[in-house]
Parts: sequence; structure tokens; C-alpha cells
Amino acid sequence: MKRDVPAPVRLPAGIWVLGCVSLLMDVSSELIHSLLPVFLVTALGTSVLAVGLIEGAAEATALIVKVFSGVLSDYWCRRKPIALLGYGLGAASKPLFALATSSGMVLAARLIDRVGKGLRGAPRDALVADLAPPEIRGAAFGLRQALDTVGAFLGPALAIAFMLLWADDFRHVFWIAVVPGVLSVALLLFGVHEPDRPAGARRRNPIRRENLVRLDGAYWWVVATGAVFTLARFSEAFLVLRAQKGGLALAWTPLVLIAMNIVFAIGAYPFGKLADRVSHAALLGLGLLVLIVSDLMLASAAAGPVLWAGIGLWGLHMAMTQGLLATMVADTAPEDLRGTAFGFFNLVSGMALLVASAVAGLLWDHWGAPVTFLAGAGFSAVALLLLSVQRP
Repeated sequence: MKRDVPAPVRLPAGIWVLGCVSLLMDVSSELIHSLLPVFLVTALGTSVLAVGLIEGAAEATALIVKVFSGVLSDYWCRRKPIALLGYGLGAASKPLFALATSSGMVLAARLIDRVGKGLRGAPRDALVADLAPPEIRGAAFGLRQALDTVGAFLGPALAIAFMLLWADDFRHVFWIAVVPGVLSVALLLFGVHEPDRPAGARRRNPIRRENLVRLDGAYWWVVATGAVFTLARFSEAFLVLRAQKGGLALAWTPLVLIAMNIVFAIGAYPFGKLADRVSHAALLGLGLLVLIVSDLMLASAAAGPVLWAGIGLWGLHMAMTQGLLATMVADTAPEDLRGTAFGFFNLVSGMALLVASAVAGLLWDHWGAPVTFLAGAGFSAVALLLLSVQRP
């Protein structure tokens, strides 16, 4: 007698739509951000120090807002309105870049943009977890990350094309960035339907002591793992600097992020599906091994095939781990505290990335690029050792 084979579980349409929303907003943002440092220095006469302060203030703002947006989405028992506000602020900031005549206006635009990013991140990830059946949650986060990353390489690619087309007219490119930003908001508004909440569900303060203790040791192990993992991986800006120091022309430096994000985008969904079938710790460990090889390649070469192979492996380790970590947060957090859980996770990981990038910059200034990437390999080896400690 022939046995019935259960039909495979399909990803809900809402996951695809959320991925496309992320793709469009990333195209919009990267059209601007891939050119913004050069625009500030060459068109507005801003110092490099001021550029660093603007970026630092913007990222710090996003980190702080992430926690509050996640907590609010749990308290309100609604994810979509807060995510919609975040994407709306991101879209609204884009015309300000095109109109900016001073670094102060750029700072204001960046802060609005990062407040939007902070508002949308945790509720959006919690909404992915709400929409996806548990058995395909890794695939869901992998797909959203893959589509998001497609935007991350399409944006710089379009920036190069438009700059060549319009003879380095920054403001024309910035105005074009408004279009995908507005489309992302419209798609979220009309294309995503939030799951119904149980009737009579009572609002609770997620950060009260009796609720926070429900985020148990397994969840905090994931947070700590994510932080240690991020300490081993500093900002991708150092990949760009490595290639530029190796002789890559300034106009073509966005190719570094394009190459890295192409690998990231191609691998994110398959590795997300794999995360639903294999040990999470084993997959994270494999990702760290890939990062170690990448760091060693980048330490040994500033140009040529070895450099580009190192950049590609960097994207591969991102594909293996970023959606996986989000899946692990969703799996270990209570359903009604997912927004809060993603908020704390993003805050801790973001702070770790700032520390890692500061240390990398210090090493770079004092001992050069090879030492920086060798130190990254060392941090990765330590993280791999810590990962072997048994999970609660």
C-alpha cells in the first residue's frame, strides 16, 4: 500500500512581500549611502571627521530605537503599524538628501532615516516569525534576508550607472532613490496582512520583571552568541578600504559591496532552509570557519583573485549565519515577547559591531590592514571555541 507523503509546507505570501519591501527600501537607501561619504567631502566640503561623527550618531540612534520599537510592538500586540511608520520615515528622509546644502541637513536626514530603521527592524522580524510556521522558520528568515541583500547590491550598482549617466550629479541620483522608498511603503501597506490576535488578549508591559524572566537562558545564550560572533566580524567598510588600498579606483569601490552582497543574496535562502534541518550550532561553527579563511585571504592580498575570493567568502559566511541567528531568536523567545527579544538582540549585536569596528580601525591605523584581518581571524577562532560551550 502506497504511503501518503505529506505535502511540503509553503512559505506564506506575506513573507515574500516583506522580503520585497526590504529589497525596495535597501535599493533606495544604498543608492544614497554608497555615495554619501564622497558627496559630503567633495560637494559639501565636509571633513572626514565630521563624516565619521554623522555615521556614528546615526547608527547609535538606530540601536536605541530598536529596543523600544520591539517592546512597543509586544505591548500593542501589533507589528505592522510600527514597521509601517519605520519604513515611512525611511522613505520621507530620501528627499532631504537631495535638498541638502550643508552637513547639518545631511545629519538630520540620516537621523530620520536611522530612526526609521530602528523602528521597523524588530517588529518586522517578529512579524516574519508570526507569519512563518515553525518548521520552515529558517527558510522564511533566509528568504527575507536574501531579498533584502539583493537590494543591498542593486543600490550601489544603480548608483554607479546613474553617476556615469549623469556625469557625477549626486542630487539626480538622490532624487531617483525616492521612488523605491515610496514603493516599499505602499507594498507593506497594501500587501501584508498581520495575523489575527486572540480575542480578549490583554496588554502587558513586556519589560516588567515577570515578563523579562520569561526570556530564559536559551534566549540569552543566543544573544551572547550573536554578540561574540559580531565581535569577530567588523564593518564591511574595511573590505572597501582594503580593495581601495590595493589600487581599485574610487569610482569602482562599490563593486566590493556588490560582489559581497551577490554571494550573500544567493546563499541566504538555501542556508535558511538548511537551518531548518541541521544543528544550529554546527552551522554557526561552519560559518565561523568560512570567516576565518576569508580573513586570512584578505590579510594576505590587497588585489587580485585572492582578495576577491576573500570578499566572496565574507558574503558566504553572512549567508550562512545572519538568517540563522534571527531564526534562533524566534525559536527561543515567547510569542508575545518576540518584538522585545529582537530589540534586545539587535541592540547587543549592534553595540558589538561598533566595538569591533573601532578596534579594527585602531589596529588598521597603528599596524596596517594585514594585522587587522589577522586579528579578525583570531577573534573568529575564539568565538568558535566559545561556541563549543554547551547551550543551556
